[in-house]
Amino acid sequence: MIAAVVAAIIGYLLGSIPWGLVLARVCGYGDIRRIGSGNIGATNVLRTGSKALAAATLALDLAKGVAAVWIAALLGGPAILAAGAAVVVGHMFPVWLGFRGGKGVATAFGVLIALAWPVALAAAAVWLATAVAFRFSSLASLVAAVACAAGAPLLVDRHRAMLIAAIAILVVIRHRENVHRLLAGTEGRISFKKS
Repeated sequence: MIAAVVAAIIGYLLGSIPWGLVLARVCGYGDIRRIGSGNIGATNVLRTGSKALAAATLALDLAKGVAAVWIAALLGGPAILAAGAAVVVGHMFPVWLGFRGGKGVATAFGVLIALAWPVALAAAAVWLATAVAFRFSSLASLVAAVACAAGAPLLVDRHRAMLIAAIAILVVIRHRENVHRLLAGTEGRISFKKS
């Protein structure tokens, strides 16, 4: 129990590092929360016009998920699951930003890579296929989250599948505003063109 609590604290603190906000400020773009959707994740960072900055944000947010699980692996079984949940919660609800963080997609994907790589591979394929077909990052994330929750029981043990389902639910909840915009036809599309 102590190991799980320690892992959860470490995971939360790792997750709460707002890389999109930090990188945007360091690179002279100011407060990323005043741009586009106001989100601190890679998709909104992309709205600065810097694909390199968005890619760096994506990589670092993903790395938070991987690192939390790997660190917790040193403490044992239940600690891994606790850290995996906490790092995503930390990204979504960081204490430093008044508990208003990102959508958790990249960090959740990092958790999947470290915790259940077959599920991560399937999620990446679903996300990419949906994004290419419809050009909505939010829709791709929602479809991938649902696919993960549905497919995880076929690929991993019950405890990991339950964690993946819980994370998927959080991701869907965090995308509720995107769902409203998708239904209203006002959601912004992503571009795959080189610039």
